[in-house]
Amino acid sequence: MKKTPKIKIRQVRSAISTVPAHREILRGLGLRRIRHIVERPDTPAVRGMVARVLHLVEVIEG
Repeated sequence: MKKTPKIKIRQVRSAISTVPAHREILRGLGLRRIRHIVERPDTPAVRGMVARVLHLVEVIEG
């Protein structure tokens, strides 16, 4: 069985005073607070969500 590659995403900036859609994206990724790290599958959908909020998060690959 093939393993799905994973990426780690860390929230580095606050969602306060951001566009409501960006807050929803952070919630969809499972991020709740600054310095919170989640591990998600490396899929085009997740990459697209990260691209929309790249100013609020950083991606830790591998």
